[in-house]
This record gives sequence, structure tokens and C-alpha cells, in this order.
Amino acid sequence: MSQQDMFRAIVGTMILASVALTYFVSPWWLLFTTFIGANMLQSAFTHFCPMDMMLRMTGRPEVRGGKKA
Repeated sequence: MSQQDMFRAIVGTMILASVALTYFVSPWWLLFTTFIGANMLQSAFTHFCPMDMMLRMTGRPEVRGGKKA
């Protein structure tokens, strides 16, 4: 699994967990979903993402099969 695949899996899990927590616990968990979306939007423009930095430390390949996606 490449770094990009791991990133997508982690973000997807965080969003699904936030939706479940919103439904079962409190609507305030929508702030967590908002934070995730805002972070992904700003990282598209600035290329700065804390999750990406953490995944780079794992040593996983950044792209699948050694080719740029």
C-alpha cells in the first residue's frame, strides 16, 4: 500500500468516524469533519499536510509501483 493509498484510507476512516459520532453522540462532531475538509482544501494549494508528513516518516513509497500517479 502506497503512502497515497494510506492517506486516503486514513482520511476516509476519520470522516466516517466523524459522521457516526455526529449521529450517535453529538452534532458538534461535524466540526471535526469541517476541520478535515478545510485541511484537505488548504493542502491542495499550499502542499502542506501534517498527515502527509507523518506518513513520509513511515518510509512507504509515495506512489504506487514507482510511477507517478
